[in-house]
Amino acid sequence: MENRSAAGVSALLLAALLWGTTGTAASFLPSDVSPLAVGASTMGVGGLLLLLAAPRMSWSALRDPRARNWAVLGAVGVAVYPLAFYSAMHLAGVAVGNVVALGSGPTFAALFEWIGERRPLSRRWVVSTGIAVVGIVFLAVGRAADPAQTAPAALPGVVLGLIAGAAYALYAYASSRVIRLGHPSRGAMGAMFGIGAVPLLAVLLGVGAPLLQSFGTVAVAAYLAIGATLIGYVLFGIGLRTVRTSVATTITLLEPVVATVLAVMVVGERLAPVGWAGLLLVFAGLAALVSARRGRKTSERP
Repeated sequence: MENRSAAGVSALLLAALLWGTTGTAASFLPSDVSPLAVGASTMGVGGLLLLLAAPRMSWSALRDPRARNWAVLGAVGVAVYPLAFYSAMHLAGVAVGNVVALGSGPTFAALFEWIGERRPLSRRWVVSTGIAVVGIVFLAVGRAADPAQTAPAALPGVVLGLIAGAAYALYAYASSRVIRLGHPSRGAMGAMFGIGAVPLLAVLLGVGAPLLQSFGTVAVAAYLAIGATLIGYVLFGIGLRTVRTSVATTITLLEPVVATVLAVMVVGERLAPVGWAGLLLVFAGLAALVSARRGRKTSERP
């Protein structure tokens, strides 16, 4: 059990690393590519690929009435998340959009667990997540100190960021419920993301034409769909086999850390000292959470 838990945490960390590259990858897209097009192509095409990668397992989950109900509920989150997330970053700025969407995710996940299962939160989870979220806030402040990090419509962006955080927690929790009903994680992801891909592909048909303007834009879109979504969510599903949703969403707070480091190293953004302090706080919170899980699993062995 300890090895399975460690493998789950490792898969979640790898998923967060992949997701952290999306902002840098999207920065290479021309300005006429809308955030709706980026979001719809990333998880619309990626969701379709997840379904096609495991058609039998996905169909098996959809034939199970209990699993199908959770998959449909999670698909709502899948459809809403990318449109709200990329729009939040466009309106409120990359820094604020990230901190609101990803920082609120663990809170919404814990709320869904409490509503669905009446699961209490451990004191260590509260402290560890609190430290990590404060670090994300510092990170956002550090990036916002860069003149390039403007916020032309902050309030609508913050609202969309909260919607994105709730949507992310919703499909994370729903997929964990499908997995706990005995379905493979690839089947759970394929079923849920396959359904969610339908409205996203419809949006893509309406606003996605600029993505086809050059080989470069197609290549970026392909990476976001294959690397960030297909591979990233296969890893995320593996993590959810052994890690609670509230803990998983906290672990994936590594994503904005990776995004910030890449933005500084590749895109040329600047990070104020408070932002570097935020990086350390995120790592401290995640280290406390992960080490606590491993210690508990070790103590539970016969």
